[in-house]
Amino acid sequence: MNNFRLAPTLKEIAAVFTSKGKEVYLVGGAVRDLLLGRESADWDLATNARPEEVMSYFNRVIPTGIKHGTVTIRYKGYSIEATTFRTESEYSDGRRPDEIQYAQTIEEDLSRRDFTMNAAAVKLPEGALIDPYNGKADIRHRLIRCVGNAAERFAEDGLRPMRAIRFAAQLRFNLEEKTLRAIPGALITTSKVAVERIREELDQTIASESPQTGFVLMEETGLLALILPELDICRGEEQKGYHNFDVLDHSLLSCAYAARKGFSQEVRMAALFHDLGKPAVKKLDADGIWTFYNHEKESVRLAEEIMRRLRYPNTTTEKVKRLIAAHMFQYEDSWKDSAVRRFIIRTGEDLLPELFDLRLADSAGTTGTDPNPALLLPFRKRIESVLASGNTLSLKHLAVDGNDLMDIGVTPGKYVGIILNELLETVVDDPELNNKEKLLGIAKNIFCERYE
Repeated sequence: MNNFRLAPTLKEIAAVFTSKGKEVYLVGGAVRDLLLGRESADWDLATNARPEEVMSYFNRVIPTGIKHGTVTIRYKGYSIEATTFRTESEYSDGRRPDEIQYAQTIEEDLSRRDFTMNAAAVKLPEGALIDPYNGKADIRHRLIRCVGNAAERFAEDGLRPMRAIRFAAQLRFNLEEKTLRAIPGALITTSKVAVERIREELDQTIASESPQTGFVLMEETGLLALILPELDICRGEEQKGYHNFDVLDHSLLSCAYAARKGFSQEVRMAALFHDLGKPAVKKLDADGIWTFYNHEKESVRLAEEIMRRLRYPNTTTEKVKRLIAAHMFQYEDSWKDSAVRRFIIRTGEDLLPELFDLRLADSAGTTGTDPNPALLLPFRKRIESVLASGNTLSLKHLAVDGNDLMDIGVTPGKYVGIILNELLETVVDDPELNNKEKLLGIAKNIFCERYE
């Protein structure tokens, strides 16, 4: 029998329960982490104390899910969910039980859990393992297995298939055969789940150590066609002459590289979505080779559709769109400084580091091997040089503003903005012209010739 060493704070909290004659157990991910040899301060408790009793034991308790028997204890900077032992009835909405009933034992409570690796408990404060479904053995064998009948577990809660996929990606575990085979039959139930919950699981899969593992399983089980049909149809879209893989494998390999390198979540998403538009724009050229001209525009549109559908924050959506829109840049040493300045203005200085990350991920997905980051070094140095020169890269750096233009007679309104942008283009070509007197002279000529 295992007896785990537990944090002193956790023992203090447990002592409050036992002093009241109540049982309390550590459950959920913290137990799984202990069995994996990892430390965890994200603690969930199961107890035979009722929610109202728990609220009377501690000074600060929040009734976060009291109708489901859950309250949150605030103690010494920790937030600990405590849930009364319970069993559950029907799940008519595919996610939440229609009603709960309090149970008498921890074993009854564990019987409602999703996977064996999540259906173990540690008795507090002594640290003894309670493992009625052999979760420890499944963890040792790196297996994700449903508690009891897999089809029944997935029919109860349509998010569980996505959780299984996410755990596989995070932990690099395999899905036990019966658990894997039960997922396709649960797709109708999964389709009932709120998109916000689906998005949370998708986000965690993308943020995992091995997102490719998750997406391959999603494709195999039908979850990809259900949740990301725009990505699913990229299977079989060959790119011979340009890539070693079809569009789907290329996208998954790009995302996998971004994960290995610890790139941002937005870069990982852009890597996953950057070629979504290829199936829609492909054409056969005169040499019998498929082309995908302007696919980045269609990819931006489809990525936005996906992210709006899954209710991603606007800031995340816009950043991913900007990355996808700019990912097809082709730098050459022959570029003039003015061309580099235009690239910076068009892309946005803030986006450049992540855009280069995306280019490396795209290259990795093209060949299946890690690219040499030095390939981008010449362009990075050119950009650094242009930025260091301090030459004008935005309207705020112009030597004139809208008030200056109106002072020389430019009509207030749209003409002011149009002329300012033309002045910026002029200065991008020749930074020496960023002088108030010179720019006002140019502005007056533009206004008199075109708009008076």
